[in-house]
Amino acid sequence: MRVITGSARGRRLKTLDSLDIRPTTDEVKEAIFSIIQFDLPSASVLDLFAGSGQLGIEAMSRGANYCVFTDSSADAVSVIKENLNVCKLVKNTRVLKIDSFEYLNNTKMGFDIVFIDPPYKQGLVEKSLEKVASKLNDGAIVVCEHERELELKDSYDSLELRKCYRHGKTTLTVYHKSGS
Repeated sequence: MRVITGSARGRRLKTLDSLDIRPTTDEVKEAIFSIIQFDLPSASVLDLFAGSGQLGIEAMSRGANYCVFTDSSADAVSVIKENLNVCKLVKNTRVLKIDSFEYLNNTKMGFDIVFIDPPYKQGLVEKSLEKVASKLNDGAIVVCEHERELELKDSYDSLELRKCYRHGKTTLTVYHKSGS
């Protein structure tokens, strides 16, 4: 696993050794960043269920202004911090050992881009989409990475489905928050 482009291009990222961890493939990561490339500069990013932090790190490498990483695993938080140090991207980041839903319930921050990539088949994507809309700035984008079989709704609160992209066993579902 590596950073694809930007200031940390080519840097190898550490991952977690667990059966629950399913690192995003380079192909899927390239697709994600192709979708949001013009929205990244100066964006505030939230990487929910961050795991190794690779999506938030890629966003920071490509010019995002700020990123919050949340994960409930102490091991994941340690790996994220190590990866940020290796990539020299510690500045303007915050890594929290916290349940993602607890974070969404309590944060006052507004975000421009949110990555939702939880463990599959646990209903976490749907629950995240129900909670995240109120934490988004107008025009924000939410990228959900999930199992191909999962059918998500066309809208969640103020989030509207933009498009779905299929990559093998993985689907990327992208939502947009329209302006008030």
